[in-house]
Amino acid sequence: MLVAGFPAQLFGTNCYVVAPAPGEECVVVDPGVGIDDDLDAVLREHRLRPVAVLLTHGHLDHVYAVTPVCGARGIPAYVHAADRYRLDDPVALLGPDLLAAFGGRLTWTEPDDLRPLGDGDVLPLAGLEVTVDHAPGHTEGSVLFRLPGGGDDEPPACLSGDVLFAGSVGRTDLRGGDPDAMLRSLRDKILPLPDETVVLPGHGPATTIGRERGSNPFLTGAVAAR
Repeated sequence: MLVAGFPAQLFGTNCYVVAPAPGEECVVVDPGVGIDDDLDAVLREHRLRPVAVLLTHGHLDHVYAVTPVCGARGIPAYVHAADRYRLDDPVALLGPDLLAAFGGRLTWTEPDDLRPLGDGDVLPLAGLEVTVDHAPGHTEGSVLFRLPGGGDDEPPACLSGDVLFAGSVGRTDLRGGDPDAMLRSLRDKILPLPDETVVLPGHGPATTIGRERGSNPFLTGAVAAR
């Protein structure tokens, strides 16, 4: 499996491109602010053809470029049903401080083909089998995207969005956040994953479930709540 990740220009939001191998179809995960040139470079380098955009949740820093990425290629975007409303106009959900980070003025058009995700969905896309885990807490519709491994040489992967980071978890104090729901998501969706699972978060460096299980204080709290 080929995974290429790079940060967006604002907020360090990680955008990922995932494909079975070079020269194949691929999916794009969380296209944030100003990712267009880097995305095009990755697609050219590996000769990849996007077939869908997957959104871990509906915050603007994760969906900013979804419409141009989808529109230029005629492909659908997927978001959990509970975060669907955020794609109506994510700009309207920004506070004045966050809006200022975008220069104070933004326009928005939602993708033409926006499809809902549900807990336990398995998406056969680009030769991949992507399992969706609903993991609310950061937002109502936050999800994990899980990919099976290929044995010892290729461990399973989890695109965790803003649910789990290296050493931390996503905020629960924004609109739609819920600390109790986050605790349940960590307990029921994150902790059962195998230690060797590679975590590809929405911000910051990659990690593993085993590393986080042993050092992330938020997971320690979730263990105590089991």
